[in-house]
Amino acid sequence: MTDIAFEFAAWVSPEFRLYLIKDYQQLKQQENSPENLEWNVRRLLSKTNYKIHTDAIREKLIPQELTKAQAAYTYASEADRLNVALFGLTAGEWRQLHPKAKGNIRDNASLEQLTVLSNLESMNAELIKDGESNTQRTLKLNRMAGEQLHVLTENISEQHKIEKQQ
Repeated sequence: MTDIAFEFAAWVSPEFRLYLIKDYQQLKQQENSPENLEWNVRRLLSKTNYKIHTDAIREKLIPQELTKAQAAYTYASEADRLNVALFGLTAGEWRQLHPKAKGNIRDNASLEQLTVLSNLESMNAELIKDGESNTQRTLKLNRMAGEQLHVLTENISEQHKIEKQQ
């Protein structure tokens, strides 16, 4: 398929073909970059912990009598509890602020944010299993998100300082 595109580009003009090849090479480099790979791994880890989180919600917070719509509301509320703790806003609020963004709030998170999100999902699952109240869980998750994000971003800042010195 790319061969056809390159040949078409050559037919249009040699300059256009060169432009297309350079863009293609740049996209391939970005696709294979270690940073992109690390982000994908973190996102996958976050999705795995999401399953642990939703299982705890289903088992402890959703009575069998609830309709699917009511259950969906509970899942969304718990997801937004984590979003607010980490990002300071709900998924809906983020969508309103970023209407042209691809993906959702979590798809656009940094590596550090994905790491903290993964930890928050595990922690909230445990807090739910332990029967913690909504208020207590919110307070603990807010504190945890702030502390972890601070530590991770501080470490990144220190790494950049060291790299500049070398």
